[in-house]
Amino acid sequence: MPDLMTRCHFLVLPALLLLATPVSLFAAAPRGPASADVVVYGGVPCGIASAIAAAREGATVILIEPTRHIGGLSTSGINTAETEHMLKWTIGGLALEFYERLGKHYGTGKPEFYFESSVAEKVYKEMLAEAEVDVRYGLRVERVEKDGARIRRIVLSDGSALVAKVFVDAGYEGDLMARAGVGYTWGREGRDEFGEEAAGIRLDKTPRKAATVDGNGNLLPGVSAWAKDLKEGDGDRKVMNYNFRLTFAKADDKKVPIPAPERYDRARYRLLENWLREKTARGEKVKLTDLLDLYGRRNGKFEVNNKQSAIISLGHFGGQFDYPDADYATRERTIADHRDYTLGLLHFLANDESVPANVRAEMRAWGLHKDEFTDNGHWPYQLYVREARRMRGATVVTQHDVTEARRKPDAIGISSHFIDCHHVQRVALSPTEFANEGRIWRISYAYQIPYRALTPKPAECANLLVPGAASFTHVAFCTYRLESVWMIAGHAAGVAAAVAAKENKPVQRLDVPALQDRLRSQKQVVDFQPGQPERFERGEGGFKEF
Repeated sequence: MPDLMTRCHFLVLPALLLLATPVSLFAAAPRGPASADVVVYGGVPCGIASAIAAAREGATVILIEPTRHIGGLSTSGINTAETEHMLKWTIGGLALEFYERLGKHYGTGKPEFYFESSVAEKVYKEMLAEAEVDVRYGLRVERVEKDGARIRRIVLSDGSALVAKVFVDAGYEGDLMARAGVGYTWGREGRDEFGEEAAGIRLDKTPRKAATVDGNGNLLPGVSAWAKDLKEGDGDRKVMNYNFRLTFAKADDKKVPIPAPERYDRARYRLLENWLREKTARGEKVKLTDLLDLYGRRNGKFEVNNKQSAIISLGHFGGQFDYPDADYATRERTIADHRDYTLGLLHFLANDESVPANVRAEMRAWGLHKDEFTDNGHWPYQLYVREARRMRGATVVTQHDVTEARRKPDAIGISSHFIDCHHVQRVALSPTEFANEGRIWRISYAYQIPYRALTPKPAECANLLVPGAASFTHVAFCTYRLESVWMIAGHAAGVAAAVAAKENKPVQRLDVPALQDRLRSQKQVVDFQPGQPERFERGEGGFKEF
């Protein structure tokens, strides 16, 4: 077996190299100033934009990042701005500056919307250093102390406390928001709650043939429920699947072995085995790209993603259910479980005799890219958390707002991405058939993001902005959850936070027209542009702007 594992580019690495985010591994961050004008929580692209924007307005800024790397998924495997599914003209301000700086790095003299994780981290660090933002790593918010509707201070995982005039929660999970007592939700609204056609449970129309139960009639791993127990359009507390966004290499001088799973459970892939058996029995050929999406990127790097149309892929269906509102220990177990699932899947595809020989050979040809995530066993630093909590703020952006009522008087930016939800779960139609559930893929329109969607209800918190877990329904959030769009919202939140701190005003009582003018002066795209297309859809020959 050791010889086979080496030949297949699989080996066992120490578990510590593969841990994505556990704060317990980090030494306590040095204690610096205990206060700032603005404290931003979450060193993801949204938080980086917030911190830089606030600092450029003259505010003192502390940026707290719970892991040991900034950049969120832009530095953990997502190497695209997603402009292949959105209107490029909507990207301005700090987001566009970031992509322009990538172009400068690559020597192209234009914005670069496809890049490398390590390069993105380098550029983000340069921008933060230039803005003199105080970045603190390895710290999580444990407690929020308030005086009435104002946050007085936050207590962090090393026991330190930070005082600020205004706080920004830019993180994927909304942890600061939740601990501040701000109303939030997670999962999916039902169709009736906001009158959203795409809301709630959504079964794929095409049944898939494969045994869904074991010898005792129990559902196989990865199958969450029986379809007969679900109702189309109902809401639930389930979010779309998560996965690691890996970076692969095929060239021998660029790849390192993919680690073998330390906790391998072949039963997790029984459904895939059954599906492969059905395909083979029908004489249908399977290839690796039927199961994994492999996007060619720069310098021999391939971005690996969950394949939407696949029977089973990197998305760990069901493994994400407990994550959004969980405590940190549960989150770490969820992240570790996703790693085990991912490594187990890759091991299964490379080695299991039930997998067609051509697929095994294709899988064995790949390795992790040696130049990425070099201090983490070449494994991404963060799990791709596509959605978690969502604030219930001063307004709630719905499907109607992103497709019809798209103009807002308090606009602070524009998004235009498709309504894109990965599958949520897999359900059994019968003991021999199943369907994936939750997918949404809808035409995109340019729509204005309202400032109110970043602000809590005034009675809940007066000095907090939430551009990360913003106030959207699940359906609308599917157009918002892109790093490029989060940077747009983060830029606006940073300027607003600096103004609120300087003027000592609640964030809900800012002069919004003045904020909009300030953003326009910084090349943020706040307004619809005459002559620019407002929708993006699939036409003959691919996606087209209209």
